[in-house]
Amino acid sequence: MTDVVEFRDATKAFRGNPAFRNVNLTLRKGEVLALVGENGAGKSTLTKVLAGLYRLTSGELRLEGAPVQFASPAEALRCGVAMVFQETNLIPSMTVAQNIFLGAENFFNRLRGVNIAAQQHLQSLNFPVEPTALVSSLGAAKKQMVEIARAVHHKARIFIFDEPTATLTPEEKQHFFALIGTLKKQDASIIFISHALEEALTIADRIAVLRDGQLIVADDAKNFTRERIVQAMVGRQLTAQLYGGETARRRVRKRGEKVLALENVTMGKAVRGATLSVYAGQITGMFGLVGAGRTEMMKIAAGVLKRDFWHGGRIKLRGEPVRFRVPRQAVERGVAYVTEDRKLDGLFESMRMAQNVFLGRLAMGANPVAYVTMAEARRQSERWLDALNVRAIDKNAKVIELSGGNQQKIVVAKSLIQNPSLIIFDEPTRGVDVGAIAEIHHMIQSLADAGAAVVVISSYLPEILSLSDRILVARQGRIVEEMTVDEATEEKIMYAAVH
Repeated sequence: MTDVVEFRDATKAFRGNPAFRNVNLTLRKGEVLALVGENGAGKSTLTKVLAGLYRLTSGELRLEGAPVQFASPAEALRCGVAMVFQETNLIPSMTVAQNIFLGAENFFNRLRGVNIAAQQHLQSLNFPVEPTALVSSLGAAKKQMVEIARAVHHKARIFIFDEPTATLTPEEKQHFFALIGTLKKQDASIIFISHALEEALTIADRIAVLRDGQLIVADDAKNFTRERIVQAMVGRQLTAQLYGGETARRRVRKRGEKVLALENVTMGKAVRGATLSVYAGQITGMFGLVGAGRTEMMKIAAGVLKRDFWHGGRIKLRGEPVRFRVPRQAVERGVAYVTEDRKLDGLFESMRMAQNVFLGRLAMGANPVAYVTMAEARRQSERWLDALNVRAIDKNAKVIELSGGNQQKIVVAKSLIQNPSLIIFDEPTRGVDVGAIAEIHHMIQSLADAGAAVVVISSYLPEILSLSDRILVARQGRIVEEMTVDEATEEKIMYAAVH
């Protein structure tokens, strides 16, 4: 097979600190190369060099045998390299069709013609997205579909997908994998970055593992197992620590006082008479398919969304009826919500790590005239940064300079600095590597052991089964099933979610 991309002794450093160093890696024609590694290993930075966002500090990048140094993503795209980023880069005020054709418009355009062409393109990819819809109205999964559709439309020869399946449903993932198969038949080359190791083993022809900015191994996918990948990624075995369902079943926590109760809560068509309870000292897992209303239920409890004014039901916090108008009121009462969309709702990317974390303390509504030095703010923030093992080039790094998984840890730290008694995690390990998953799971379990009421919303059943003491299943805007972890199986939970 012909090498279409080659990195030779490639190094990229920021302020003298290498994100990756001395990497020698090739991508072949018509190949799917899975790039895996822990957060901060250098995966995204390496591919961003190929996509034209960064230039190498030293070493060489070759495209079809010729050395290249792209000055911009537009130049890379003209050379046939398209990247679908982990965080979507669409223009919210424009329609789906306008975003797909952005940068490749004809001199004269008819809006109707653009919409028809976009609809045909989306249908050819089996993506159920309305071309006339504003991007701002789409959920995370459909935004990802638009990103993928745009990359395919530009007729690239080399595709880079950075965590493309993190927000997709199982059915949508199958459509995406079928698309990869179609691109391979057209001799396109694909780099696939994912923390879902099973996906890498399933669809990749070769797998390359990065650790601490160095290429540890690159080999045919048939020569890998999950255990070998994990060992190469973190330098140790983690299988026993991750998703240990049997261990979780043997140490179910006893429930404490009822901290949160939703009684017939309704919000439009998203939540329809939801009733549930959350107890102190326990982890309550919430599972449901896309559109089941699980996130909306918890956002109502955290004051992010408002239930219907008439016949909207009741919310009780420790037995006292509450109606939060804004999230700050919930924060003041000890309720924290860790968002699933860190880029949109969770972070200020241009601010530094410690500043982001300390904003969580400021949101508590403490004494507004209190004087806090930057040194004290940094000290309080760094306690949580150290506890969550946030990795950065230095302690003053801006959030935008971090990998996706470390950004997720910043979002978690921003909530934990508030010392909440009820904390809601919405997809806490989305886009997080196996090593960080173990750390976040341990932290969630420690919170429950310390007496906090914890809710974990997750689309990944092994995570629900390994963390939860009791499991709630949502369907069509209400809770349809409650079971203990001893009773639960993947089959029972999925049956309740579907039927």
